[in-house]
Amino acid sequence: MNQPILTINNLSVGFGRKTNIEKVTDNVSLTINRGETLALVGESGSGKSVTANSILRLLPKGSAYYLNGRIEFDGQDILSCSERQLRGIRGDRIGMIFQEPMVSLNPLHKIGKQLVETLAIHRGMRQKAAETHAVEWLNKVGIRNPEYKVASYPHELSGGERQRVMIAMALINEPELLIADEPTTALDVSVQAQILDLLKQLQQELGMAMLFITHDLSIVKRIADRVAVMQHGQLLETGECQQIFSAPSHPYTQQLINSDPKGLPVEVTCQPSILLSVSHLRVWFPITGGIFKRVVSHIKAVTNMNFELKRGHSIGLVGESGSGKSTTGMAILRLVNSEGSIAYQSSELQGLDRKAMLPFRSKMQVVFQDPFSALNPRMSVAEVIGEGLRVHQTLSDSEIDNKICTVMREVGLEPETRHRYPNEFSGGQRQRIAIARALILKPEFILLDEPTSSLDRTVQVQVLELLKHLQQKYQLTYLFISHDLNVVKSLCHYTMVMKQGEVVDQGDTLALFHSPSHPYTRQLVELSTVE
Repeated sequence: MNQPILTINNLSVGFGRKTNIEKVTDNVSLTINRGETLALVGESGSGKSVTANSILRLLPKGSAYYLNGRIEFDGQDILSCSERQLRGIRGDRIGMIFQEPMVSLNPLHKIGKQLVETLAIHRGMRQKAAETHAVEWLNKVGIRNPEYKVASYPHELSGGERQRVMIAMALINEPELLIADEPTTALDVSVQAQILDLLKQLQQELGMAMLFITHDLSIVKRIADRVAVMQHGQLLETGECQQIFSAPSHPYTQQLINSDPKGLPVEVTCQPSILLSVSHLRVWFPITGGIFKRVVSHIKAVTNMNFELKRGHSIGLVGESGSGKSTTGMAILRLVNSEGSIAYQSSELQGLDRKAMLPFRSKMQVVFQDPFSALNPRMSVAEVIGEGLRVHQTLSDSEIDNKICTVMREVGLEPETRHRYPNEFSGGQRQRIAIARALILKPEFILLDEPTSSLDRTVQVQVLELLKHLQQKYQLTYLFISHDLNVVKSLCHYTMVMKQGEVVDQGDTLALFHSPSHPYTRQLVELSTVE
């Protein structure tokens, strides 16, 4: 007989002020049994994360209201618990992996300190034992050189590495229930497979239940026992995993299952010129040791990178988390120090000071992986999008406002919402805001660092089509960093595969994925096509 560990009955949550509360989840009812995995799927803004955060009462006080319903964990009513009782449950009996690790990890503390802290609080472990345990867990979740990385700050890790640190932090106290909010979003397919296997193994060892929130239905097939589908704050359908995929009853569920990135890259008819040329690019980060902090070794993030990017084309950069993809992009934008040649329209960028780089900044823009941490939460959307105009152009306030409204319409946002703040938008809308911020300066080159990885499938397809439309309209040139090979096939003309800082395979995208020559590329292709 199944024993429920978590029961949610008719939960309605609203946001706003007491006089004007907007309901965002409407009478949601879920049950999770001990040892089972329930996958919660739905489009961005459907109420998945609000429901998950309600379980531990993590929604912001003063603006979030539990309008009706009950949340029971192991027979205990969460909504009537005191703060002291909640502290005993959070991180100990219920672990949580958050969607946006850069926001969730403390930027002022090293990774090791943050892991040790949770062991000290919940298990009373002494410093030395906790440090050893922390390194073991970093190794368990697939972080290379954990004995070095334990002394790193969050900003020194790749997006995927930060995600794995969050997984280690959530599991290190061996909870009874794990709430995983998009836990494999930033991971390539090979590491994703490792993490899913690890979660399933730990689930069997600990008898742990999981609420698994994801937009990737291939993961749902692989890990879930049951599936719950949400849209517009309502629960539309719940059922056994196999039944949901073989015979979905709700039209929205059918739409989700059929939402795959489709189509080919934008056709380039003319003979394009070379916009960006990178030669012998190298980014090595020094490791210091001893009293005098001498350099004892290097983290070889990128070694001997060479490529040419033609105007109007897209190059895909794929590979495992920590392989050097994002570091390559940051080096090209001169946001990290590097060696080698970076030529933009035959102008060498290496060695240019801040003032000399300024004209190139407006031509070269970036859309980051994590829109929530990339957008200043204290600035309105109008201020975020218009910030670049105020730096690079001399325009009146009304001219800037007109340009903001125009670019918001172009990316599918309502200009009337421009005075709201980023936290009032869904993940997909925030990514459109980030695209609008990049687009408003009319750049020639855009670095797209995992721009669709945190989006559900329906929104992912919409954003992908938007990027292709903008590329065709404005002859934009993209360097597209991703771990999703289906997205890369749809957008990129040429693809490079990175592993441990080096390019191990490259070629025309369709030809490369159809007949991969390198064993690692073959592994990526096989894992991405697993049903």
